Amino acid sequence: VQLQASGGGLVQAGGSTRLSCAASGSINNDYVIGWFRQGPGKEREGVSCIFGSDGDTWYADSVKGRSTISKDHATNTVYLQMNRLKPDDTAVYYCAASLESHLLDGTGPDEYDYWGQGTQVTVSS
Repeated sequence: VQLQASGGGLVQAGGSTRLSCAASGSINNDYVIGWFRQGPGKEREGVSCIFGSDGDTWYADSVKGRSTISKDHATNTVYLQMNRLKPDDTAVYYCAASLESHLLDGTGPDEYDYWGQGTQVTVSS
C-alpha cells in the first residue's frame, strides 16, 4: 500500500483547504484511511478517518463541525476538507491506512500500518 498526501500550504485564519490522499497498491474497502497531524512540539494526533467498508467516519473534537472527510472510490483518493481554519490547525498532516480488522477504533496513530509522507498546513493569524 502506498499513500501520497497533497494539498495544504499557507492559509489565512478563517480560510479553507482540502487535503488529498491518493492510495495505491493492494488497498480495497477493507481498509480504513485516517488523517493525522503533528504540530510544532506536539505529538501526532488523529484528525479524522473513514472506513472503506461502510463509509463510517470519525472526527476529532478539535475539527468536528468544520471538516469533512470523503472518499472517491473510483480513484481510491480520500479528501479532507477543512474550513474555518485556525492557527492551532498549523501542522504537518499525514494520511495513513490500515486494515479495519487491525484497528481498535481508528483514532490512534499506532493503529495504522501504512503512512504517507505528510503535507504542511500553515494557518496565519
